[in-house]
Amino acid sequence: MSNIVIIPTFKERENIEAIIKAIFSLSIPFDILIIDDNSPDGTADIVKSLQPSFPNLHILERPGKLGLGTAYITGFKWALGKNYKHIFEMDADFSHDPKDLVRLYKACEDEGADVAIGSRYISGVNVVNWPLTRVLMSYGASIYVRIVTGMRVMDTTAGFKCYKREVLENIKPEHIRSVGYGFQIEMKFIAWKLGYKIIEVPIIFTDRKLGASKMSGGIFNEALWGVLRMKLRSMFTKYPRE
Repeated sequence: MSNIVIIPTFKERENIEAIIKAIFSLSIPFDILIIDDNSPDGTADIVKSLQPSFPNLHILERPGKLGLGTAYITGFKWALGKNYKHIFEMDADFSHDPKDLVRLYKACEDEGADVAIGSRYISGVNVVNWPLTRVLMSYGASIYVRIVTGMRVMDTTAGFKCYKREVLENIKPEHIRSVGYGFQIEMKFIAWKLGYKIIEVPIIFTDRKLGASKMSGGIFNEALWGVLRMKLRSMFTKYPRE
């Protein structure tokens, strides 16, 4: 088994069938793992209804909304246990174009990346349908993270990524302390501290057309305070590879 796309979901019934079919139509084969947090709108039921038609579609159901970071950690553990070579993160709402999965894959497989990031900011600001305040919040957060950490990544909060399995094995995601969107920052930071090669692949991020956004100012505030704590911890931490 080579490629697995992990997609956390909560109330994504409007998007889930279309995103699954779009991924399975790509030229490179990807398996899909849905991590559903007990969506009250029947998202999980839609996924399960598609499984007979798509044998490489998997789902893990959790009892409630437990946080983005813990959803990915659950997915990472499952994927590592199944020996996938490339492990992807993406959203269910088409803000990440499924076709760009192929570009992230090629960055790792052909260009030597250990981590490939679908980056909104590596070639300007490539965000569609966001209000200016949200663009400034997101872009400003990435600048802040770079200043605090010294990490040379333009889109530090990006949630569209490909990891080689070795990276996740050495990061040990179960030790990640951030739960919300700070999780995305901490994962990149530790990969960088471990010396892995990170390549940013320019993408166009398009805000969701269907369903409700899960983003809020509180989520960003949590992430920003978490960056300071993460930087302080790193000053007393060694980052060996196994």
